Amino acid sequence: MNEKSRKIMQSSTFRPRLLAGVAIAAASTLLLAGCAGDVEAPPATQKPTSEPSAEATQTPSESLTIYTGRDKDEVAWVVSEFEKAHPEYAGKVTTVIAGAQDNLDRMRAEASNPQAGFLWGGTQQQFEQAAKEGLLAEYVPANGDAVPAQYKDPGNKWIAEMLLPEVIIYNSNILTAETAPQDWSELGDEKWKDQIVIRDVMPSGTMRTIYASIVYSAFAADGSPDAGYELLKKIDANTVSYAANPDDMYTQLDQGTGSVTVWNMQDALIQPLKNNRPWGYIMPKSGAPVLVDGVGIIENDKQEVAAQAFMDFLMEEGMQAKLATDYYQIPAMEIAADSQPEWMKDFKLNEAKIDWAVFAEHQDEWMTYWVDNIKDKG
Repeated sequence: MNEKSRKIMQSSTFRPRLLAGVAIAAASTLLLAGCAGDVEAPPATQKPTSEPSAEATQTPSESLTIYTGRDKDEVAWVVSEFEKAHPEYAGKVTTVIAGAQDNLDRMRAEASNPQAGFLWGGTQQQFEQAAKEGLLAEYVPANGDAVPAQYKDPGNKWIAEMLLPEVIIYNSNILTAETAPQDWSELGDEKWKDQIVIRDVMPSGTMRTIYASIVYSAFAADGSPDAGYELLKKIDANTVSYAANPDDMYTQLDQGTGSVTVWNMQDALIQPLKNNRPWGYIMPKSGAPVLVDGVGIIENDKQEVAAQAFMDFLMEEGMQAKLATDYYQIPAMEIAADSQPEWMKDFKLNEAKIDWAVFAEHQDEWMTYWVDNIKDKG
């Protein structure tokens, strides 16, 4: 490997205390499996507390609209807890749930007349782009210092809430941990013809990250994306359906329309528990790309105070510990050991080595090539 390739293959820093190995010990009752999209609201086992910042104690905004790609039941629960803690906003919070890329595009279209105040969820690359385009307002949440510097914007336009490893998920009624694909490259094998269901890639920050990481692996090896494109062509040939949204993908996987998908590990863990889905998951041998999932305040004076209050509430350690316990989120911030759920204390991950600056530079180019030259052409 030449010097350029070695530089590209440098790994991003990633919380070695929590994430270091190859296996995961989640819970003894789990068949290592799926989460996100369609979960039941969790029981109130731990009441989060929040100390709003000085900024959030100003005259309340009249309302708050949140653009989010998060699970709808998780969103509903957090919003209900926020309204209890902030009764001045009871009944005044609206959520719009869509893919992360769709939310970014909506913000762009509304830039001259913003309709929302808070962006909840999206990749680091998407938040960096939104900040660059002036769509996000500067703000440091009350607990912002608990998040390491590598997981937040130097200009305070966004901050990471959680970390999302991306994995291979399979229908456990059809496949086992031994017979399911063990790595990204195996998804291109002919044996998986018409066995793969995929969440439509372009509207989804998660899928863009997964597919671009496949191209990145080839690019990091020799400076060319061609081998990555070739693998994506083979995966496209094996794909039986591009689902319009995560719920459709879950249903197709459950019903056996396909036996394999790729998605985030959080969903792989929680969906079998909350919705009795027949899922298992595989940590890819070559490594899982770890998506930094952020939050930010949209540039909108009319909703700014409410958005600040919501960000403070969401990023409070008690709330993050609760979400880790009930939704298998990996918080971007450090959580005190006595607040961590058991699965997190034992959690280990085989993280893919990615230079995220190089990744961000080429992601749009690679995904544009995929949609123009690969999708539905296999």
